[in-house]
Amino acid sequence: QVQLVESGGGLVQAGGSLRLSCVASGRTGSSYTMGWFRQAPGKEREFVASISWSGGTRYYADSVKGRFTISRDNAKNTVYLQMNSLKPEDTAVYYCAARSNRAPISDNTGAYDYWGQGTQVTVSS
Repeated sequence: QVQLVESGGGLVQAGGSLRLSCVASGRTGSSYTMGWFRQAPGKEREFVASISWSGGTRYYADSVKGRFTISRDNAKNTVYLQMNSLKPEDTAVYYCAARSNRAPISDNTGAYDYWGQGTQVTVSS
């Protein structure tokens, strides 16, 4: 079992930046592919970014490409999401997710084995 805890959410003005963190505990290791997803009120959960277990491959949703950066520090069992040039439409609860056994990166919510509780990001106009 792996437990994921997100932090770093908050209220920011449009054009601002936030950095989200997700710390893994339990049966941790660098073999997990990690992803960030988000869910706005009344909408389905959607993919934001994913990073391979080695950190060598990253994949982004078109809506955040060029503004968000996913990274990881395996020594700290932590994955980050740096969010710049935030827009009101980025407002959502952001979730961290993990895939076991060095699985390929994926934008599919069903592909992930573990989820965090989420952290709220609100971008004001």
